[in-house]
Amino acid sequence: MTLWLHLLALGLLATLAGALWRVWRGPSQADRMMAAQLVGTGGVGVLIVLAALQDWALLVVALALALLSALAAVGFVKTQTPDGAGDPEEQSARDGGRYAPAASQKDAAT
Repeated sequence: MTLWLHLLALGLLATLAGALWRVWRGPSQADRMMAAQLVGTGGVGVLIVLAALQDWALLVVALALALLSALAAVGFVKTQTPDGAGDPEEQSARDGGRYAPAASQKDAAT
């Protein structure tokens, strides 16, 4: 059983190597971000396998890495959208501090 888990961890590390190559040589920022997401996901997978092999406390580290990876994706999307679209603080400042739902496409067409 442990042999299979070690082989699985090595396979996940190989995907991490490929993802790091894409982060380094990615043709666009979006490709680099997707590769960084793969690094986060692969890292979580490796940590879960290592937790099964060694110490279950590694699951806490895997959870922290998953959260950081998700927050990195949100931060990337926020920086790539014009004027930080979707930022609730910025939207409420434009609306005078009150909540105003965004107009749908159907409302904009009429």
